[in-house]
Amino acid sequence: MWKDKYKIGVAEIDQQHEELFRRVSTFIQTVRKSGTWEEKAENVKETISFMQAYVVDHFNDEESYLEKIGYPDLKKHKEAHEEFKRAVQEYVQRFEQEGYPEEVALEFGGKLMTWLIMHVASMDQKIGRYVVKQGGDSR
Repeated sequence: MWKDKYKIGVAEIDQQHEELFRRVSTFIQTVRKSGTWEEKAENVKETISFMQAYVVDHFNDEESYLEKIGYPDLKKHKEAHEEFKRAVQEYVQRFEQEGYPEEVALEFGGKLMTWLIMHVASMDQKIGRYVVKQGGDSR
């Protein structure tokens, strides 16, 4: 699902975005493929664990970079990150309470991909444009 048009021109952030897309794509493919749900549930647990840790690191890196360049929409960007972390945490709680049902895993995968596309293709693209406008090279 990763596309080069999602790049913002900041190597570290672009690499992290690409990794997020790769993980979410693999997760969705795993949940949809044939096989027993017990086998797939392990991947659900791994993906949740990854998302909880990796998005925190990624968001911290991205927010630090935005602070460094004086990005004017930093507050709004942080709020979007917090909203995403809350959503992931809500799914963690649902999985723990409901025992990792397949339909919730499919819903989770769809939400992750939708959020990534919307955030990276919209909000994060503004970062690249801001860097270019400030005289930097975002590409």
